[in-house]
Amino acid sequence: MLRRVMPGFVLGLALVAVGAAPAQRPTHTFAIADGAFQLDGKPLQIISGEMHFARIPREYWRHRLRMAKAMGLNTIATYVFWNYHETRPGVFDFRTGNRDLAAFVRIAQEEGLWVILRPGPYACAEWDFGGFPSYLLKEPDLKVRSKDPRFLAAAHRYIDALAREIRPLQVTHGGPILMVQAENEYGSYGSDAEYKEYHRKMLLDNNIDVPLFTSDGDWLFAKGSIPGVLMTGNGEENYDTLVSRVNAFHGGQGPYMVAEFYPGWLIHWAEKFPITPTKNFIGSYASLLAHGASVNLYMFHGGTNFGFTSGSNYSRERPIEPSTTTYDYDAPLSEAGWATPKFYALRDVIQRLVKYPIPAVPDSLPVIAVPAVTLTPAADLFDLVQQVELRQAAQPLAMEEMDQVEGWVFYRHTVATATTGLLEVTGLRDYGVVFVNGVRVATLNRRDKKFAAEISVPAGGRLEILVENMGRINYGGDMVNNRKGIIAPVKLAGVELTGWESYPLPFDKVPVSKGTQRAPTAGIPLVLRGTFTLEKTGDTFLDMRAWQKGIVFVNGINLGRYWQVGPQQTLYLPGAWLKRGRNEIVVFETGTTSARTVAGLTRPILEDLRPGQ
Repeated sequence: MLRRVMPGFVLGLALVAVGAAPAQRPTHTFAIADGAFQLDGKPLQIISGEMHFARIPREYWRHRLRMAKAMGLNTIATYVFWNYHETRPGVFDFRTGNRDLAAFVRIAQEEGLWVILRPGPYACAEWDFGGFPSYLLKEPDLKVRSKDPRFLAAAHRYIDALAREIRPLQVTHGGPILMVQAENEYGSYGSDAEYKEYHRKMLLDNNIDVPLFTSDGDWLFAKGSIPGVLMTGNGEENYDTLVSRVNAFHGGQGPYMVAEFYPGWLIHWAEKFPITPTKNFIGSYASLLAHGASVNLYMFHGGTNFGFTSGSNYSRERPIEPSTTTYDYDAPLSEAGWATPKFYALRDVIQRLVKYPIPAVPDSLPVIAVPAVTLTPAADLFDLVQQVELRQAAQPLAMEEMDQVEGWVFYRHTVATATTGLLEVTGLRDYGVVFVNGVRVATLNRRDKKFAAEISVPAGGRLEILVENMGRINYGGDMVNNRKGIIAPVKLAGVELTGWESYPLPFDKVPVSKGTQRAPTAGIPLVLRGTFTLEKTGDTFLDMRAWQKGIVFVNGINLGRYWQVGPQQTLYLPGAWLKRGRNEIVVFETGTTSARTVAGLTRPILEDLRPGQ
């Protein structure tokens, strides 16, 4: 239960005053007292928006934060994704490129914004494995989000490393971090009191001395809450309901905060882009603020799942629902940082209710069109396989067994006796292309529960399967069953096949062909290359409508997946990653298209659904 003044919550703070331009940094106090957040002894209403620094080019962090300030926000909330920073077991990167957490927090402070940090270890957020590193899956019986000592040791190592970065940035040390979240939405997963207490103590032992909070659907407070830790509600839009549920646990007092208020929603491949009309939520948002509740918009600005960072959900109907590369989220600030009508509607509400000045809205960043670029084949799948060290085993090896994080795995089995029958790959995770002696014969897809195909293999023939990891499940009980590749025996005509070669193809960098290129063969995945020259740079959107399924690198950066099924048909290419002069584009196409050109548009295409493609 929260006491009238929670112990350790009267804090020294060096930050520009909310709403003021950064100048000298006066000292402030921050406390949770009398059922409210208090800044310098006066009530502070946290008007927050979520953005994830990992989903935004570092060069654009300041622009996006200024857009937040211009909508009227006084706080930014961000997840920290464990697997984004522990690049391999025991090796952490919090300082380079988009991983520089401290730099993001300092920029927020320079722009006069407070920060709420959500470090997990579990995040969800439609991020691969909910932020957990995939090496946790190498031991099949390890249980995440539990008291499994192997999991706790790894999580403690992460929190130890994280704490070294954020301790100087807490309000107690002159930084802008007001609060740190303990775990995340644990009530929807479990109710282990000892696990929750271990996590709280892990933060405290690392001198995280700002207020801690939990974040759950408020109907799950009993399962997710931690004694002595502030509870906040997710998804609640009714002030009276929020108050009654918080009071039931807090002894009749606040503060009352909605940690995730949804002005948009997440996007899956092969599903309609979910539009959330402003009229559906603007009244609830205004009511919460008018009653004095603190609110965090999830998302204020979604950004992009660059590379292989997107995760997957699942449902009763589908064993996996992969998230798109775009994390636009139909948010007030678009994927490219454009103020939408939703942005201005929220700004109007905030402007009516707050007393601090709200700055003018900054201009959008430059946008350019890129004329069609012709690409030429540089390598095919079998060229790439020749460069990879194979692993031999009786059964196909999962990615995690080969210490592979992402990308594809190529599997090969030699069939002794000519066989015609049903190929069954029940352990497919998640999308497979089947070849016989180098000829494409079938496509398998876990999303659509297509795990089998009729094929014929001659005596001594090669049965080959290219399997794509479409993103590890990031929410729910199936997170513990998250290995990728082929994770169960393969059968042909009812007979289990043993004796497999496994070739990891992580695509963690731009592929380079070292073999002799053959003439392109229909249906064989290809690496294609091209160059284009720019006189000026700007954001653009690569038009992938003529292509089928694969990934795109520009100047060595993996922009993410495309898939003809939609609804996303373009890939966001930040101008910060382009150069005046020569630029290189590389596409790995796994489909059967004969497309050879890519152009950059000035507007994204995110609502073009093509079922059955």
